[in-house]
Amino acid sequence: MAKIPINFSQILSTFSSSFSPMIKRAVGFNLSFINPNTAFQSYIETCGSLFKACPHHNPISSGQALHGHVIKMGISSDRFIAIKLLIMYLNCKKSIELDKIFREIDGFDIVAWNCMISAHAQVGNFEEACRLFDEMPDRNAVSWTALIAGFMKFGKIDDAIWYFERNPFQNVVSWTATISGLIRNGSNFKALVLFRRMFGCGIAPNEITFTSVVRACASVGNFRLGRNVLGLIVKTGFECELSVCNSLITFHLRMGDIDLARHVFYGMEERDVVSWTAILDVYVEMGELREARRIFDEMPDRNEVSWSAMIARYSQNDDFEEALELFYQMVQSGFKPNISCFSSVLSALASLEALQLGKNVHGHVIKTGIEDNVYIGSPLIDMYCKCGKTKDGRRIFDLISERNIVSWNSMVAGYSYNDEFEEAMELFEQIPTKNVVSWNALITGYVQNEHCEKVFDVFDDMLLSGTMPNESTFSSVLRACASLASCEKGKNLHGKIVKLGMQYDVFMGTALTDMYAKSGDIKSSKRVFDRMPEKNEISWTAMIQGLADNGLAEESLVRFEQMKGTTVNPTEFTFLGVLFACSHCGLVDKGFEYFESMKSVYGINPRGRHYTCMVDLLARAGHLSEAEEFIKTMPFQPEANAWAALLSACSKYGNEEIGERIAGKLWELAKENSAGYILLSNIYASARRWNDVSKVRRLMRDKGLKKCGGCSWIEVRNQINTFFVGDECHPESANIYGILELLMAEMIV
Repeated sequence: MAKIPINFSQILSTFSSSFSPMIKRAVGFNLSFINPNTAFQSYIETCGSLFKACPHHNPISSGQALHGHVIKMGISSDRFIAIKLLIMYLNCKKSIELDKIFREIDGFDIVAWNCMISAHAQVGNFEEACRLFDEMPDRNAVSWTALIAGFMKFGKIDDAIWYFERNPFQNVVSWTATISGLIRNGSNFKALVLFRRMFGCGIAPNEITFTSVVRACASVGNFRLGRNVLGLIVKTGFECELSVCNSLITFHLRMGDIDLARHVFYGMEERDVVSWTAILDVYVEMGELREARRIFDEMPDRNEVSWSAMIARYSQNDDFEEALELFYQMVQSGFKPNISCFSSVLSALASLEALQLGKNVHGHVIKTGIEDNVYIGSPLIDMYCKCGKTKDGRRIFDLISERNIVSWNSMVAGYSYNDEFEEAMELFEQIPTKNVVSWNALITGYVQNEHCEKVFDVFDDMLLSGTMPNESTFSSVLRACASLASCEKGKNLHGKIVKLGMQYDVFMGTALTDMYAKSGDIKSSKRVFDRMPEKNEISWTAMIQGLADNGLAEESLVRFEQMKGTTVNPTEFTFLGVLFACSHCGLVDKGFEYFESMKSVYGINPRGRHYTCMVDLLARAGHLSEAEEFIKTMPFQPEANAWAALLSACSKYGNEEIGERIAGKLWELAKENSAGYILLSNIYASARRWNDVSKVRRLMRDKGLKKCGGCSWIEVRNQINTFFVGDECHPESANIYGILELLMAEMIV
């Protein structure tokens, strides 16, 4: 091509009208050093360097403007410029422009052909990519690797391996592309086999190879091979490479060696956002949320993964408000949440039953275009159903194009949670392949909605289907046994648990402890608890509460003192059992001591139920005035149960003056509850104020309130029979009432 005269002022003028200040400064700086004797070649090189910068600085507008300029200057067909244009449009994924430039190149150029093969392979157009590859008169290592990488990107492992095995230019790049591709597609074992073969062929790995292989070792849990790879890394001098160190942090974390993971991080000369995210993951996995947050706040740069890790951990630790606050900060900082992040946030919103905020997040999901994604659809279903909007949940379910078992189970669980068992059963029968979670969704729903008799029917059907129950199944069924005080069924379940070898699981032990205690078999409860090899805060709470409920309040407090001597810290639920025990023992001073230690020693803010326990403690001990004053000093609106506890004590001690005042407060808080009226009526009856008794009863009738009927049940031949006052629903009710009349007649005689 003939050298054309260069008018530098014209060039700068053209650039000034088209490009950003950064590019204009780059052009001015480069052209100011151009030697007139080599002006043309220098100008070409300057344009080439600007094309290279375009993908990082608004590639669409700046790159196309620069393309227009080289066309105007008549140098767009220059091979150097054409290749730079191809690479720029390849990075921008502009296939139309790529094809146009490629057609304008005269003759065969292997770099241009490789660019085109890579462009088509990276977007999944393998028919065109293979056609170009087959028509190439000459190929190099890049040609083969471009196809291999493209096939791996779209999960076409067999095709990628086919080209890899026939590649005559097998070098470290092609080996690494194949190994990395296998790992990305979850074929970690195949990748490790290929790595050993690579090493046997005498191909020296590079830092990318080592990074991928270390991650594969961590994924499959092959720590022995991982340690051998670590030795190779040190031997070949890659132990200081940034990407290798990042993968080693993750590897040591998966090994459970937290100290080594931290040692690698703090020994790194250079760190990037991946390094910081990896060490953040270390503390997150350790459960040290406070330390993880400190690391997060110190991070010089954050990415979507680090934000998502912190949000997920707060959500999993039931600190839902903090999870939502972090999510808000993430969005405000310009980061785009990924599916994992949306899932954690929706889980937090479901637990808080925050419908409006959930709808706002749903709006973000729609804008992102992932509403029909199965991995975001399931948490959306859960959020709407937990907020009582099963119709909205079903709409999301119907939108999911490719449902998996998680989405089916989420919708069944949503119906069950909302006591819509007809819809739940209908959908349950449609599940293509049921698993244990599907059955658990029904069982848990029946327990939560207190349809405990139904639980055993579903559990029996589950066993007949051949589905093996898990810890969650047994835990729910044991809760049903506890609710019905069905010790016999509980013992049968205990036998199955022992047979399956689950009796040493901390959650199973806790469920059994609770079941036996609520069934009145406190000896078996204590035996199970004492045999547990490991106890957590829930286990201790179940034992403490169980002893208190069964009239062994003093022993309950002894257990609490034993708990304080362990590494397990009490929770707010533990203190409910402790305060309940103090109340039933009449230990007023001890109760206040424990109550005050909640905040001062354990950092637990007492809630309404704890204050209600304290009111009950004072009231049962006869300190009615102190109990009334305690209610007035509460930092928030007292529960109706607090007034009811005091009113019950007024009935017991015959204090009409305080009773009348408390009854009025209770009526205001629980207008539809008959308890306050019944208690006040009993107070008047104790004082023989029969006219006042009649007034209260008349007031109840006018408001349409009735005293809740008593309920009892009996287990006969593994069948639970439930009875309510005046109930005629039992299939044997006629015979039962006949026997009762006969007994009444015998008693009269």
